[in-house]
Amino acid sequence: MPSRIMLFPGQGSQKKGMGADLFDLFPAETAAADAILGYSVRHQCLEDPGGTLRQTRITQPMMYLVSSLMCLKRLHETRRAPDLVAGHSVGEFAALFAAGVFNFETGLRIVQKRGELMGRVSGGGMAAVIGLPAGNVRDLLHTRGLETIDIANLNAPKQTVISGPQADILAARQTFDDAGAQMFVPLEVSAAFHSRYMEPVRAEFKAFVCDIRFYPPRIPVIANVTARPYEPSAIIETMTEQITSPVRWVESVQYLLQQPDPEFEELGPGNVLTSLLRQIRTAAQ
Repeated sequence: MPSRIMLFPGQGSQKKGMGADLFDLFPAETAAADAILGYSVRHQCLEDPGGTLRQTRITQPMMYLVSSLMCLKRLHETRRAPDLVAGHSVGEFAALFAAGVFNFETGLRIVQKRGELMGRVSGGGMAAVIGLPAGNVRDLLHTRGLETIDIANLNAPKQTVISGPQADILAARQTFDDAGAQMFVPLEVSAAFHSRYMEPVRAEFKAFVCDIRFYPPRIPVIANVTARPYEPSAIIETMTEQITSPVRWVESVQYLLQQPDPEFEELGPGNVLTSLLRQIRTAAQ
């Protein structure tokens, strides 16, 4: 039997109108989300008032909400749980929900806190370097005096996201252009996510989740931090380290591709992870 694998996208995949077919299907979860967050999630997703869907404190809980409801919808339709799950950055929390590590409401509260904390940080930036292998990007950071910049996301064999002080990120463009990068794309973020600069946020987030009861995953959840399944004894450490550690997406997908006859489904707005999967798969052939 094929290995059924669910993938959940992260911040950047959000879009106005997402979840339009879900809120009426799941009125209890929608009402619970309204109560927890203090605003209408339907209105937020469908109308995007003031363009706030781009704000980290809003984006993260809305991504968790829509991806989790899409997961519930698929479970109701297929009557079959996935065999493995993985999520990119905040998408990992939808994966943890799918694996039964916490219930829907608890996951939403966790992601709400994560979004609030990460949204408070400013002064940092991120950029996608496209067309160079990750090893080349890492070497350039070390050899060209770019020590203030960290690797944040290893998304595809030739797509790496860097993270650091905003001015340093923008100044690094010339280095990567000279090295033959096809594109250097600054990202619309307010902070240097998945880098050393998020350490104060990581510590505060850990203090928050330490009071929450987590359950052993019912199915493997591939962690961004290790590119291997979550260890039941290290759930808090793994989910908190993710804030300051790079998203090892290439290795995570490579691990998933080793499963028997893997079948992937992306559950969330857009198809970013499906595109990355295609690139990783092609490079492995």
